[in-house]
Amino acid sequence: MMLRYALRSVRARKAGFLGAFLSLMCAAALITACGTLLDTGLRGTIRTERYAASPVVVSADQNVHRTTVKHKKGKTKVKHKAKPIAERVWLPESLETTLARTPGVARVIPELTFLAQPLTPAGTGGRTVYGHAWDSAALTPYRLVTGSAPRAATDLVIDRDFAGRARLRPGDRLTVQSTQAPRVYRITGIAAPATAVRHQTSLFFSAGEARRMAAHPGQVTAFGVLPAKGTSADQLRQAITTALHGTTALPGTATSLSPTTPLGSTAQVTTGDARGPVEFLDAATARTRLVSIGGAMGGTSLLVAVLVVVGTFVLSVQQRHRELALLRAVAATSGQIRRLLGREALIVGTVAGVAGALLGLPLGVWLYDRFVAVGAVPATLQHTTGVVPPLAALVATALGAWTAARVASRRISRIRPAQALAEAEAGAETEAEAKSTRARLTTHTALTRGRLLAGLVLLAGGVVLVAVLSKLRTEPASTPVTFLAVVVLSTSVALLGPLLVKAAVLVLRVPLRRSGPSGRLATANLRGNAARMASVVTPLTLLIGMTCTVLFVQPTLGDAARAQAREGVRADWVVASQGPGVPAEAARQLRARHDIVTEVVRTTVRVGLDKYAAQGVTPAGLTRTWDPDVTTGSLDGLAEHTAAVSELAADQLHLKPGSTLRLTLGDGTPAVLTVVAVYARGLGFGDLTLAHDLVARHVDNPLASSVLVSTSRTQTQLATTLREFPGIRVLAPAAADSLQARRQQANAEVNYLAMGLVLAFTAIAVVNTLAMSVAERVREFALLRLVGATRRQVLRMLRIEALSVVLLAMALGSGIALAVLTAFSIGMTGRAAPSVTPLGYVTVVAVGAVLALVATALPGRVALRVRAVTVATARE
Repeated sequence: MMLRYALRSVRARKAGFLGAFLSLMCAAALITACGTLLDTGLRGTIRTERYAASPVVVSADQNVHRTTVKHKKGKTKVKHKAKPIAERVWLPESLETTLARTPGVARVIPELTFLAQPLTPAGTGGRTVYGHAWDSAALTPYRLVTGSAPRAATDLVIDRDFAGRARLRPGDRLTVQSTQAPRVYRITGIAAPATAVRHQTSLFFSAGEARRMAAHPGQVTAFGVLPAKGTSADQLRQAITTALHGTTALPGTATSLSPTTPLGSTAQVTTGDARGPVEFLDAATARTRLVSIGGAMGGTSLLVAVLVVVGTFVLSVQQRHRELALLRAVAATSGQIRRLLGREALIVGTVAGVAGALLGLPLGVWLYDRFVAVGAVPATLQHTTGVVPPLAALVATALGAWTAARVASRRISRIRPAQALAEAEAGAETEAEAKSTRARLTTHTALTRGRLLAGLVLLAGGVVLVAVLSKLRTEPASTPVTFLAVVVLSTSVALLGPLLVKAAVLVLRVPLRRSGPSGRLATANLRGNAARMASVVTPLTLLIGMTCTVLFVQPTLGDAARAQAREGVRADWVVASQGPGVPAEAARQLRARHDIVTEVVRTTVRVGLDKYAAQGVTPAGLTRTWDPDVTTGSLDGLAEHTAAVSELAADQLHLKPGSTLRLTLGDGTPAVLTVVAVYARGLGFGDLTLAHDLVARHVDNPLASSVLVSTSRTQTQLATTLREFPGIRVLAPAAADSLQARRQQANAEVNYLAMGLVLAFTAIAVVNTLAMSVAERVREFALLRLVGATRRQVLRMLRIEALSVVLLAMALGSGIALAVLTAFSIGMTGRAAPSVTPLGYVTVVAVGAVLALVATALPGRVALRVRAVTVATARE
C-alpha cells in the first residue's frame, strides 16, 4: 500500500520532484562518464598496427618487480608486485638464434624502433613518428608501391600517408632528426601497409643505418615470429616459452593460453591484442593514469553528488512540511513517513538514474575525446563502454536518493503531530504574523543537537585534513586530500548552515535595514528561514571553494617549481628545441668555442617500486650554469657512479652524502650509485640528479630537453654557431621561463578538464536549489502583495536575499579554498604562498553571483505573474 501511495504522490507532485530528479540525473550522468574512463583504463583495448602480420611477438618485460616473503604464525605469505618503467626495455640480439631453432617457427624478424622525426613544414598530422629497419617491414606488412628499398646509409623509404601529406616522392630529400645529429636522406621508395595504420608514421632505413640511429648495439626492440604452416599462434607461443626456459612451467608464469606469457625478468611472449601494449608503450602507461583520473573524478563526483542530493531532498521535504504534518496528525507513524519518503526517493532515483546513465555514455565518450585532444591519453588506447558503469551509476543514484530521503525525513518523522502542525501553520501565515512564531520555533528546530554535533565533527575532520595536507610533500599523496578537504569542509557548512546564516544576518543587519522595506523583509526571511537559506548556501559554497581550488592548486605548485628553476639557473643562455630535443652534436660545437655547456636529459627512475623524477646533467663546469642550492655534500663529485638527491628524496630514502642508492634506470637497467650531495630545489629540478651520459644511454630520447650555456658570446653569435641545426633556439633564461609557463598552462588543462564536469554539476545544483527555494514561496509572495508590497519590492527583496547568500557563500568558499591551498603550498613548497590570480578569483565569484541572481530572479518573476488573489485562495 505504501508503494502505491508513493507512486500516486510522485505522479501528483511531478513539479515538486523536478529539482530532485535533475540533481539525481546529473549525478548519474557524471558517475557514468567517470566510470567509463575507469573502465577504459582497466579494460581498454590497445590494438596492434605494426605487428599485425606477426601473430607472436617476443619483447622485453616493461616492469620492475619486487617479491616479499613474510612468515607469520607458521604461515608463509609471498607477495609479488610490479610497476611499469618509463623507457623501452631492449632484448639481446643473440636471442634470435634460439627463437629460430624453436619447433613451429618459420621466420624470426628482429625489430628496431627508435626516434626519427622528419623536419618538414607539413608535419605528420599529429601522428607519432618511429624509425625502423626496412627488414622489419614484413611485420605489418609494408610493401613498396613505388621506388626501391633503402640500401645505402642515406636511403629512406616513407609511408604513403606521410608522402601524400608532405607531397614527397622518390628522389626528394628529407632531413630527419633522430637520436643523433640531423641528417639529410634521399627518398628511394614509398610503402603502404596491408592493414590500417592510423596512429603512427613509419620511416624505414637501411639495416646498418637503423642500428646506428637506434644506438643500442647488439640489442633489438622486439622479435616478430611467424609460424610454420599448420602451427597456431597459441602453440607457437607455448613452444617459444618452452624453448626460452627449457620447461613448460615456471613459478609465477602462466601455463594456460593467456595472451601474454612473462619469461622471467627479461622477456615476454604476446599474442592477439596483448601485442598492442608492446607496440604502444605510452598507451600501456596511460592505463594507470586513466584509472587514477577516473577514480579520482568518480570519487569526488560521488561525494559532491551525495552532498548536493541530500541538500536537494532536505529542501524538498521542507516544501512538504505541511503535507507531512497532516499525515502525522491523522495517525501516520514515524516508520510510515520514512518508508513513504524512502520509496518516493527510490522511484525518482531509479528513473533519474536510468536517464542519467544513458546521458553519461555519450558524455564519457566526449570526455575521453577531450583527454585525447589535450594529450593526456593516447588515441591508441581505445575507449571501452561496458554495462558496469551505467549499472553502478543507477545503483549509486537510487541508494543515494533513498539515503538522502531518510536523512531529510529524520526530523519530520520523529516530532509529535501537534508540533508538526504548529510548525506547518507557521508556514501558512503572512510574514508579519509568522515572525514571532518562526523565531520561537526555529530556535528549537532549525539546528538539532545531532546535526550540530555532526557539523562540528566534520569541521574538526576538515581541520585535521588541512593539517595533514600541510605535511604531505608529494603530489600523488596531496591531490586527493586537497579535494577531500574541500568536500568535508563544505559538508560541515551544510550541517552548520542555519547557524552560519543567522551569524551572517547579524553582521549584515545594519546595511540590510538601511536598504528600505525590501531589505527589512529580506532580513526577516534570512533570520526566520535559516534552514532554507542554508540549503542554498551549501552548493554555492562548494562551487566557489572547489572552483578556486581546481584553478589555483596547479599554479601554486608550478609557480613554486618555476621560481626554484629561475633561482637555480646561472647560465647566460638556454638552448631549446622546437622538435624532440637538442642533439649532442650541437653541445659539442658550443664546447669547441670554450663555452661551459650543460646538457639536461630528463627521465623517471624507480627506487624499489617508487617512481622519482630524475635528470641527467653534464658534470663538467656544472656549478657555472646550475645551482640547486646544495645543503650537504658537493656537486664536484658528480660522475657516472654518483648521484645528487633532493631533500625530499633524502628524507624518504634515508640518504646522505656517502650513502648507497640502488635504483632502476628508465630502461630497466639496475644501477648502484653513491650519493655525493643533497640539494633544496628539488621541486624545480627533480628529486634525483645523475650524470648526463649515464641517463642518455638508458632513455628512448637521448636528446637534451635544454642546454645551459655560460659564455661571453652574444645570442646572435650562439645562433650562428648552431645554424645547421633546424628548430634550435637560443633564449635568455627569462624567455625560457616564459616558455615553461606556457607548457605548464597546457598541462594544467588536464586537471581543469578532469574537474570541469564536477564543477558544472555543482553549478547546475546551485541553480536548481535556488530555483526550488524560490518556487516554494509562491504563496508567500502573494500574501506580501496582498498586504501592500509591490511587485518591484518583492523582486528587490529576492535580489537582496540572493546577494546576502552570495556574500556568505563567497566568504565561506573563499575561506575553505584559502585554507586548503595554503596547506597545500606549505606541504609542497615549504612556503605559505598559494598562487591566486585576482582576475581568476573575481571571475569565479562573479559567475557564482550571476548564477545566484539569475536562478532567483527568473523563478521569482514567473511566480509573480499569477494574480495574488488566485494564489492565496488556491488549494495548497
